[in-house]
Amino acid sequence: MSHDVIVIGGSYAGMAAALQLLRARRKVLVIDAGKRRNRFATESHGFLGQDSVDPAEIAGKAREQLLVYPTLTWVEGNAERAEGEKDAFVVTTADGARHDGRRLLFATGVSDMLPAIEGLGERWGRNVFHCPYCHGYELDQGRIGCIATGPMSLHQAQLLPEWGDVTLFLNGAFVPDEAQRADLAARGVTIEETPIARLEGKADVRLADGRLLQFAGLFTASRNAPSSPIAERLGCTLEETPFGTQIQTDTMKESTVPGAFACGDVSRIPHSVSLAVGDGAWAGAQLHRSLVF
Repeated sequence: MSHDVIVIGGSYAGMAAALQLLRARRKVLVIDAGKRRNRFATESHGFLGQDSVDPAEIAGKAREQLLVYPTLTWVEGNAERAEGEKDAFVVTTADGARHDGRRLLFATGVSDMLPAIEGLGERWGRNVFHCPYCHGYELDQGRIGCIATGPMSLHQAQLLPEWGDVTLFLNGAFVPDEAQRADLAARGVTIEETPIARLEGKADVRLADGRLLQFAGLFTASRNAPSSPIAERLGCTLEETPFGTQIQTDTMKESTVPGAFACGDVSRIPHSVSLAVGDGAWAGAQLHRSLVF
């Protein structure tokens, strides 16, 4: 069966794009591996109409609504390879099945490359966060730790005092200059230069000198990269951002490979559920236009 659009990635951005196409009565195939980036979080915040709702519930309800449309095909699995050209793409899944489509949409999301600190990974999305707009309010203006990953962490530390009393852990990631130190001090940010040994408890930081500092929550800026190499292997150009790499697209969300589009976290910064949904809706409309004109 040939499809108008094959959407690789069935999370928020991919489903938002698919919805626009389905409402235009286009044949859409969604291939989804079931690994949402925010699968570790129990609540989603800052998404109008869905504040404090479990992100799994949001995604599940969205999928139920999509499945009502008769021109949707949903395949659970990994898309391993994409080849071909505009109007004649082929996507092969891990089980060897081949799917034909006129257009491709990469909505694979990104992987988070976290600081190599013992105890951080298992607290990611629960007590260690990347976005204060998504998780800062719930910390109730308590003590906040910011774990530096590089010079860009300065901006995170400058913003976080809006949500609580902030300590910036340099952890060997960068050395602020005198002007930056003065700016942080003016914002009430404490700079901690002793390296982190590990994280303990809910959001406690054990330092290399043995001290234990307790916090309501921790923030860090992860490095990002597309969660799958499939777009790059097709020939899509990647671009550097302050947060890692993403698929390069134009204003219509088309990549450097004609007929192959991308949306959501894999092709834009900054990242959030609401921004991913908006980006997906725009990409879906542009995909439809590319099929018409």
